Amino acid sequence: MKKYLILLIIPLLLTGCSNREDKLIMATEASFAPYEYYSDGEIKGVDVDIMREVAKRLGKELKIKDVAFDSIIAEVKTKKSDVGAAGISYTPERAKQVDFSIPYIESNQVIVVKKNSTIKKPKDLKNIKVAVQLGTVADSTLSDEYPKVTLVREKKFIAAIQDLKDNKVNAVVMDYLPATRLIDSSLKILDDPVATDEYSVIVDKGNTELLDVINEVIEDLKEEGKIDEYLLKHVGD
Repeated sequence: MKKYLILLIIPLLLTGCSNREDKLIMATEASFAPYEYYSDGEIKGVDVDIMREVAKRLGKELKIKDVAFDSIIAEVKTKKSDVGAAGISYTPERAKQVDFSIPYIESNQVIVVKKNSTIKKPKDLKNIKVAVQLGTVADSTLSDEYPKVTLVREKKFIAAIQDLKDNKVNAVVMDYLPATRLIDSSLKILDDPVATDEYSVIVDKGNTELLDVINEVIEDLKEEGKIDEYLLKHVGD
């Protein structure tokens, strides 16, 4: 009887390993269009297109997990996911926990305000309430460089924008392209950015084999102009 059970269990274990080995698991937060967003029940976006090319290079199938942004590093560190891609910027603190690919895109952190707002430039961000997404570059930049700002940290950018519409905050600081997707006629984006940063893919510390492949794919895509094509496609989607 014991031998029979063992014979049953071994194929199951092998199948489980094979399924994981055949997939590249990407952790993301799918409310950051055009980088990742839901369309027709499927997660699409610039980061998804990049990671599909990485999966193809590895001979694997891409599997996407939608998690909270501030959980992505933990997903990668605990090996629940192979990579994290969600408009993630390099910071020294994050680099202590995970390894970063070469950057694949540059982004501006902009200020979103109501049309009739008296806030005109980053220097006006003092003694007011500003909404950001928890754990983002906007969060850390305002924390470090704008001590007179009262931060309201939301899990989602859409919640931060709603705070602004509901007059709970005076401004939102976020990435430019997603901002263009979330504002309506009552809001505007100021010209001067708060900060400029670059986005990278993250992997677990020491996973140089996977990181090398990701870097090769990013270099090829940039050289071929594919990342610009992805941006144009998803901004217009």
